[in-house]
Amino acid sequence: MDWQRMQPADLEPFELMQMVAVFFETHAIPYRVVGSLASMAFGEPRFTNDIDIAAELTMNHLPDLCRAFPAPDYYLSEPAARDAIRLKSQFNIIHPASGLKVDIFIPQDSEFARMESTRARRITSDGEYSAWFGSPEDIILNKLVYFREGGSEKHLRDIAGMMKLLQEKLDRDYIGAWSGKLGVSSEWQLAVNRLAKQA
Repeated sequence: MDWQRMQPADLEPFELMQMVAVFFETHAIPYRVVGSLASMAFGEPRFTNDIDIAAELTMNHLPDLCRAFPAPDYYLSEPAARDAIRLKSQFNIIHPASGLKVDIFIPQDSEFARMESTRARRITSDGEYSAWFGSPEDIILNKLVYFREGGSEKHLRDIAGMMKLLQEKLDRDYIGAWSGKLGVSSEWQLAVNRLAKQA
């Protein structure tokens, strides 16, 4: 598929994800797809309009990023992006015609974030996308943190879908160790127990 020639009105979540991934790769910016799209790539599909990507953007990248996703086809606030880079937080790129939204996360300078960056893996779905994704273990750990902070059941459903599909391919020892460091051991045990009850 020719991502550069794609018409904006035709966008689907994985297509917009691919466009952003192509930008990052063209500009040699380390990134990884995380959140719901990553859990779908490793687990079970579900509807989402949100695309989450962690990227090591710098201020020097912003002019090119704004040119790549211009108004009126996209909404991208350069001041918000600058604040996100400075504060290591997040900003978004919105595609109003489709209702799709890309949340760009600037990684924190933490031991876990540094570990995540070394564990990213390439996933290719023929004719759909080819991009770098966070590892399934790290996606699960982040979803455990989000569940602890917000209590949304969708995170546990995403985790269950990944665990069902990956089974023994999932490094549970790694998740167990990091869940303790991240303070989500009880949330991890809850996810394990729920999956066991569904078996």
